[in-house]
Amino acid sequence: MKRRPPIHNLKYLESNRKYLRKNLTPAEAYLWSHLQSKKFHGLKFRRQHSIKNYIVDFYCALHKLVIELDGQVHEEPVHKEKDQKRDQDLTELGFTVLRYENKYVFEELPHVLRDIKNHCGID
Repeated sequence: MKRRPPIHNLKYLESNRKYLRKNLTPAEAYLWSHLQSKKFHGLKFRRQHSIKNYIVDFYCALHKLVIELDGQVHEEPVHKEKDQKRDQDLTELGFTVLRYENKYVFEELPHVLRDIKNHCGID
């Protein structure tokens, strides 16, 4: 049986992941404070986890769920196109991508958490 090459936390991205973990954006830090240490319905989330060549903001392996938080720069056409390609690539690998604007995380956190909960099928 042929073994698939690994796609998670590739070694060459390790220093980038560590840097991003130590330098979370304010929105990432705010959401992380609600997801870390299985605080959110006992689910284990990782922050700044890599899948293939992408480093995703948050990842829940149990539900193959990727959560991305976007700042103003993601409104630019070049970034929108890159985000669409990234989401498509991750979706083709079997992951679900939930994407939120930073501002929305601060203003509507209960809705963000409810959306994550609904995706995970938690009552």
